[in-house]
Amino acid sequence: MKTGIINKIIAFSNVDGPGNRTAVFFQGCNLRCEFCHNPETIRRCIGCGLCVEKCPKGALKMNPQAGTEAGVGVETGTGADTGDEVAAAPAVLWDPSLCVDCDTCIKTCPNLASPKVAYMTAEELCGRIRRTAPYINGVSFSGGECTRQRDFLLEVIPLIRGLGLGVLLDSNGTYDFERDPELLALIDGVMLDIKAADPDFCRRLTGAGPELPFRNLDFLQRAGKLEEVRTVLFPHLPDRNEETVRAAAARLRPEIRYKLLRYRPFGVREEGLEFLGHEITSEEEAERLAAIARSLGAAGCVTV
Repeated sequence: MKTGIINKIIAFSNVDGPGNRTAVFFQGCNLRCEFCHNPETIRRCIGCGLCVEKCPKGALKMNPQAGTEAGVGVETGTGADTGDEVAAAPAVLWDPSLCVDCDTCIKTCPNLASPKVAYMTAEELCGRIRRTAPYINGVSFSGGECTRQRDFLLEVIPLIRGLGLGVLLDSNGTYDFERDPELLALIDGVMLDIKAADPDFCRRLTGAGPELPFRNLDFLQRAGKLEEVRTVLFPHLPDRNEETVRAAAARLRPEIRYKLLRYRPFGVREEGLEFLGHEITSEEEAERLAAIARSLGAAGCVTV
């Protein structure tokens, strides 16, 4: 039995897929995007103890059982690998009853991690979702990168299906979905990020190249599993924005929603701000690029 590492659960969300959905954010990502709005989900806690020292409410403490097997399905390596590995029990224990969500621990952490995570079995997570199941249209798994806990997904998705709910995955595109028909058969679709088209710029922006996300775009669209595509538009980089939008839009069928997201600096870590700036991408730039996308056949293009 696998255990998922959950960063947070939003019971009701209307921005994580169509309709009113529960969004489950997993801990751990294989990318390190400069523009990430929740960088505390990127890595797992390494047990340095700095957050324990800084917590003003004593909600954190070191775990004397750290390092013992927890049976947690988490990431191995980077890129397109599909394996999970057994993880150790958490190095830091979090007491939600004492926590006031001041985020001192997140601001203190040098590792882009969070001690405020829940270790949940598939049955426990499904139990949480069951409470609000009559009031939602489905569940969206996000992150971090949810496919890094692939084996846990294989356990929990059938339980959620048993509640009569649909399931979407929110992915950065670095998981090779074509190699995993078992997972693909369980889900309704994938909300796919296309972050950049130029290989050098994409690696500078995220730490990985664009080749696999674009292959996923083509494959998922053929398989009828592409829910939507999203691209973030950056201020002061109109040529890069247009290059990416053109490359993605030219491949999309008219019925596929293509979201162009205006970059916003809120929550972005300092090195990302140094690279991308503190300004919000203008509405004019977003609408210019949306017009280009629609002219190339992406009739479902919208700006956010």
